[in-house]
Amino acid sequence: MTSRTSLSGPWRACAVALVSISLLSVTACSGGGTPPPGSSPPAESQSPSASSTPSALPTPSASYKPADARGRAQNVPVPELPEAAKAETKAGLEAFARYWFEQLNFAYETGTSSGLDSVTSAGCEFCSRITGSLRTNYEGGRWLAGGHIVTPSISTTYEAQSDGEYQVAVQVQQAKITYFDTDGTEFRPPTPPSDTGNVMLAAFKNGAWQITALHPLR
Repeated sequence: MTSRTSLSGPWRACAVALVSISLLSVTACSGGGTPPPGSSPPAESQSPSASSTPSALPTPSASYKPADARGRAQNVPVPELPEAAKAETKAGLEAFARYWFEQLNFAYETGTSSGLDSVTSAGCEFCSRITGSLRTNYEGGRWLAGGHIVTPSISTTYEAQSDGEYQVAVQVQQAKITYFDTDGTEFRPPTPPSDTGNVMLAAFKNGAWQITALHPLR
């Protein structure tokens, strides 16, 4: 998120306000008593040992590996929409905004933005520029390293505008991004780390939140 838009008025004021085998033991049994004279001793009775079947061990989940000069990120956890983010409430909107940036972070690490697109309006121009840039930087087998996003502060007054949209002030911190070509060389200069205020617009439509616009602030 390197592009920024200068805003003023209530949006700027809103953005500034952030800053887890058991073993089965079987005992062998033998017959007791003394055999009568002249009789053959009875064969020793022995119960067969029970074969214990080991409990199935859980398959370890593949470990996450961030991208570096040797290749793309691997086994990146896919963000899951929390229950809280499904509610048409102030807390629901803030939880959804946080989830949206988790999806954006996933897109930066993998080059896959389908999850992000599913919760973003096609009319969000800045969002489209981000996903378009990611497609370009991942095309032909290239990849990114770094660019991890955190959102230290997310807040909203939860006052609906006339068009039914809500403003959310979000502080976004993003780590340095390095761009690697298929041979592990850098194909463009790195993007330095950033710390920006943003005004996000969202609307609750068809029973779910959706981002309609995003405005980074200088």
